[in-house]
Amino acid sequence: MNARAVLLPPLLAIIAALLLCSIALMISGGNPLEAFGAMIAQVGRGTTAVDIVNTGSTYYLAALAVAIGFQMKLFNIGVEGQYKLAAIVAMIAGGAVALPPVLHTLFILVVAALVGAMWAAIPAILKITRGVNEVISTIMLNWIATGIAAYLIQQSVFGELRGNNLGTPVVAESGWVPGISLGGAGTIFGLVVLAVLAGVGYWVLMNRTRFGFELRASGESATAATAGGVNAKKMVLVAMLLSGATAGLVAMPELLGRDYTYTLNFPAAYGFTGIAVALLGRNHPVGIAFGALLWAFLDKSSVALENVGVPKEIVTIMQGSIVLSVVVAYEVVRRITLAAEQRKVGQQLGTTDEVAA
Repeated sequence: MNARAVLLPPLLAIIAALLLCSIALMISGGNPLEAFGAMIAQVGRGTTAVDIVNTGSTYYLAALAVAIGFQMKLFNIGVEGQYKLAAIVAMIAGGAVALPPVLHTLFILVVAALVGAMWAAIPAILKITRGVNEVISTIMLNWIATGIAAYLIQQSVFGELRGNNLGTPVVAESGWVPGISLGGAGTIFGLVVLAVLAGVGYWVLMNRTRFGFELRASGESATAATAGGVNAKKMVLVAMLLSGATAGLVAMPELLGRDYTYTLNFPAAYGFTGIAVALLGRNHPVGIAFGALLWAFLDKSSVALENVGVPKEIVTIMQGSIVLSVVVAYEVVRRITLAAEQRKVGQQLGTTDEVAA
């Protein structure tokens, strides 16, 4: 891959994103330079930087779950339901047992990963046995998972009323994961390390193992992979199980590092954010890390924008503009590169006109 193909897409994406965001800011009545300055300046205030890292770790795990599916050309929209169901079941199980430190934490993490994997197995089995499109089945399963979570958290089932909010039993201190204190700058969740390890494991799995090669080969062409001895159906099942297990861990940094219980107020839509971040990062673990931090940075920018007279809703427009810019920029460069390669082949064969046509 030449330097143009590597550097041009992100450069075009950055320029297009800045242009679109500036237009959005001007339409909303704000000064782009003043708004961008306020957004950058907020990082150095209070606990904003730590909050960005903590939120980014959650987005990172969600995006990795989505990216595993993308490698197989599977569109796992069900990350939303998988992490939600895994979080509430893991908190119920974690709050019901008494185990020594570390073992208690590992128990909760394993439960979360298993629940996420089992929920993801449903669309995988439907796909390989009945040909059901995973997009449709995972969307439906998201709603079912939300309904199950609402049932489980009822007082008559596993829920407990604390104040005016319902939540699962509080996990004992032996199951907590201590954070990394930075004094007045805040405390980084201890499970940020889990997100980093997940990213490393994802890269090794996809780029340094036969399994990763077969997974990507099956995604490129199931027929060709089957001809080469790869069981494409098995790869679909394994990819969804891995994606679901990763999705099951999405809520763990917050739950084991700060909340220790799943309540009705627990944030939603992490799964959908993971799709956008995976697109931003082009399914590469480093790119996803930058995308997750950028998304978290934009989330935290709403207050800073309001302080300079810009509606906080503009952040959503900026996030959408950035994703759109990245997708379009990479596609434009891909087509330009493909056309250039076709012209080069045509020149070598002496049939430039025919190939170009």
